[in-house]
This record gives sequence, structure tokens and C-alpha cells, in this order.
Amino acid sequence: MYTIEVMMRGSSMVLAVQKKEEDAAQAVYKQLIDAQNMGAPKLLELTCDKDEGKKVTVLTQEMVAVQLSEKAGGAGQSGAANFFGMSMSAESK
Repeated sequence: MYTIEVMMRGSSMVLAVQKKEEDAAQAVYKQLIDAQNMGAPKLLELTCDKDEGKKVTVLTQEMVAVQLSEKAGGAGQSGAANFFGMSMSAESK
């Protein structure tokens, strides 16, 4: 399972969706990065393979970081805490 996490401006919460296939995860990651590079505000709807029916819509101009990771084999492990911890340590420097 691959997780795409998005950190939004002004929020400590990380939005995350999961994809079963690496190609699908890479496509979502690229879509987010490409939308950010365009500069014009755009709404993107993301869906989750793990929790069918889970959807989130993001305003691309409010994204500050995007991360793609493969879920490790550990039970209940999530990269969200590491992602948040990484961003906090970068801000404190």
C-alpha cells in the first residue's frame, strides 16, 4: 500500500490517501506536484483505495508539502507522524 500525504498551509493536520498500486500512487503524486507548479488555484479531488468512499478535495495553492511513501510491514504504522515531525524540525531551524 502506498500513502500520499499532503500538508496544508495553516494546519498541523496531514491529509492522506492510500493507493494499492505504485503506478497509481505515482500518478496522484505527479498530479499534485504539477498542479502546484501551474500556480493557478485548482481544486483536486483525491480518493483512497484502502477506505472506499473516502474522498478529500484540496485547494492546490494551500499545499505546502506532499509526500509519497510505501507502507512498511509494521502493524498500524503510518508515515504521518514522521512527515509532521520532519516538517516541524525544518521549521524550527
